[in-house]
Amino acid sequence: MLKKIVGLTVILLGVLQVSFAQQATLKEFMKMRFGMFIHWGPVTLRGTEIGWTRGGSVPKEEYDNLYKEFNPVLFNADEWVKTAKDAGMKYLTITARHHDGFCLWPSAYTEYDIMSTPYKRDIVGALATACKKQGIKFCIYYSVLDWYHPDYPIHGSNDQRIDSSANMSRYVQFMKDQLKELITKYDPYMLWFDGGWEKPWTEDMGRDMYAYLKRLKPSVIINNRLGKEIAAVENKQIDASKMIGDYDTPEQTVGRMNMEMPWESCFTICEQWSWKPNDKMKPLSQCLNILSRTAGGNGNLLLNVGPMPDGRIEARQIARLREIGDWLKVNGEAVYGTLGGPYAPGDIFTATRKGNRIFIHVLDASRSSLVLKNIPGRKVQKAALMNGTAVSVEQSADDIKLNLPGIKAGQVVVLEMNGPVEDIPVI
Repeated sequence: MLKKIVGLTVILLGVLQVSFAQQATLKEFMKMRFGMFIHWGPVTLRGTEIGWTRGGSVPKEEYDNLYKEFNPVLFNADEWVKTAKDAGMKYLTITARHHDGFCLWPSAYTEYDIMSTPYKRDIVGALATACKKQGIKFCIYYSVLDWYHPDYPIHGSNDQRIDSSANMSRYVQFMKDQLKELITKYDPYMLWFDGGWEKPWTEDMGRDMYAYLKRLKPSVIINNRLGKEIAAVENKQIDASKMIGDYDTPEQTVGRMNMEMPWESCFTICEQWSWKPNDKMKPLSQCLNILSRTAGGNGNLLLNVGPMPDGRIEARQIARLREIGDWLKVNGEAVYGTLGGPYAPGDIFTATRKGNRIFIHVLDASRSSLVLKNIPGRKVQKAALMNGTAVSVEQSADDIKLNLPGIKAGQVVVLEMNGPVEDIPVI
């Protein structure tokens, strides 16, 4: 009996150690605040949206044969990763396989992959190596659905009929084989799933896949799109207890403030996820506004770029990312490793905090002053912009008034308080 008790104790301690390790990794991930999303594949040869235009604006047969022309001879993994690093991004997520089923790595389980193209080089492997070299966390996007695969019952966004000859059991095993391949070969820090909303994919499949992946690599972070409970483009209020995954994923919208449940908003730097000629690009002010509001809501931002067919990221996108990086060189302390709050995000300003400092991110500079509610038991000892320029403060029993003549949107005011502010409830 004693041996059994000792054995059970050892198992329990092992489970607790794994759980603590997972929580530590997730906490580390949320401190990063800013990452690069990359949507890329043969579809860039047509300049249309990845996956979704298969069988739509691009006929299915034409779409499925684009890989025969895909030869991105100017792709340079080190340059892509340097672009992310110069932008102040801490992690990078590549679409190893999107809804169209094409694989950017040489897979033993399909010939519909990068080795069947004229290029014949491992894109995923090159990025994994470059990320490790430059200190960027490497992450992989993998679609739950696959409109190309014969065993997945739906074969296009424009054709939701169920194929009776498909076999979901075989398809799920195919997914497991490929995901084990990706984890074994590239050791991703995080897996970003998508597509779980379609009917053939069930909640039970999602739970089983999540458990399978955690057995393969307990520390791997997994988003919540293996299940149906996601904020997505509607920015829905979700029930975290029903979520299959480690964090929520609002899309093209800044997530709701949440101090308990981790989340990450994904946005495009232009309008389309994959490359489109002359696609309208977001101005710097909008990019910074999104980044500040995301951090202020206690979330991460995954900002997407779509490289061109030849393998280059557009020079204008690189320039915009470098501008964001220049802003972060000055204001990064107000983003990395912070918590949202203690003031709830608004249209005029948003706030982040760390230790005894509150960072006020100015979103609307049309006012010459800003009035904040007082924090019980706390007083402002010093106020200044991130560059050290002093800011005039008037503090009463009820309010903190910041005088901001000449302030610009995108600037950050640092309030040095007389005590820690991280445990203060959101005001």
